[in-house]
Amino acid sequence: MKLILTLSAITATSLLVFTGAVKPTTSNKTVLSAKKVAPDKGAVVKALVFKVDNEGSKLTWLAKKATGEHSGSVKVSNGSFTVENNTLKAGSFDIDTRTITNADLTDESANAKLVGHLKSEDFFSAEKFPKANFVIISATKTTGSQYNVKGKLTIKGITNEVSFPATIAVNGKKLTANAKITIDRTKYDIKFRSKNFFENLGDKVIYDDFDIDVALVANAQ
Repeated sequence: MKLILTLSAITATSLLVFTGAVKPTTSNKTVLSAKKVAPDKGAVVKALVFKVDNEGSKLTWLAKKATGEHSGSVKVSNGSFTVENNTLKAGSFDIDTRTITNADLTDESANAKLVGHLKSEDFFSAEKFPKANFVIISATKTTGSQYNVKGKLTIKGITNEVSFPATIAVNGKKLTANAKITIDRTKYDIKFRSKNFFENLGDKVIYDDFDIDVALVANAQ
């Protein structure tokens, strides 16, 4: 009996010593310290697509001849631009040749005659080729919102490269693109009264180059 009491005392003492050696924690839950993770500088930035506002955009044209000039407008029918890190990466837009108008002739008959001629086979063949198209090949930012743009312009099914400076700005969810493009019409089989293809035209000459002033507005999708 004495031996059993002695062993019990030893066991109890050992448990007290062992228990006292372990310091209690305030909680059984494991506490994790939060680490700040530095942003990945190589992370891919999602591209933004801007759709051209057909009604808010405007294309105006100017063509000159030996005795004067004519001007007017034509509508954009579709288009979009892709932007990454506030920089233009790609873009294209269509032109509806059936919407050509004249702005300088006030006489309705003369105006209608000129517009009809511009839509005819002598010029844009609007019925056969209702759509002209421009696609950006490259857009090199020079400074701020200034770019040197190179692209493919298709008129009457004929495609040629054109280059021009442009101002392309992104402000929140809105993009604006402004440029002046000079086009040699003869490269698109528009040779009517061109002195390079017809002789003895005199003051009936229509110059080969014409200008299109581009003022596009596009909204983020």
